[in-house]
Amino acid sequence: MSSQPHAPAHEDAHNVHHGHSNGHEAGHGTLKSYLIGFSLSVILTAIPFWLVMGGVFDSKLLTAFFVMGLGVVQIVVHMIFFLHMNPRSEGGWTMMALIFTLVLVGITLAGSLWVMHHLNANMMPMSPEMMKNMP
Repeated sequence: MSSQPHAPAHEDAHNVHHGHSNGHEAGHGTLKSYLIGFSLSVILTAIPFWLVMGGVFDSKLLTAFFVMGLGVVQIVVHMIFFLHMNPRSEGGWTMMALIFTLVLVGITLAGSLWVMHHLNANMMPMSPEMMKNMP
């Protein structure tokens, strides 16, 4: 028999609670991290509201891209500060979940813009003069 201690087949609660696990520990937030996340969330909500209500940009397309970009940033902020996603916790799987979420959000935003553009272009082709001649 060897005199070296064997790794346990499972992690016991004492080791996990005291941070001696095998790299599968979940991240825990601090009051500071929650306050930073909350502050960033408020700012990332107020900026798009200001952009739209204040008419900051003349181009509606530019405004839409800024609002969507800030929405993506807000999703990442929520995932990092409130869901505690980082490359160290859960053996790196939470980072994979973050990447997967970003891919899905990108597909969803691009698809939504594509559908809205084509609905606008193909379903609303009438000019005001054409509307006057409607029965």
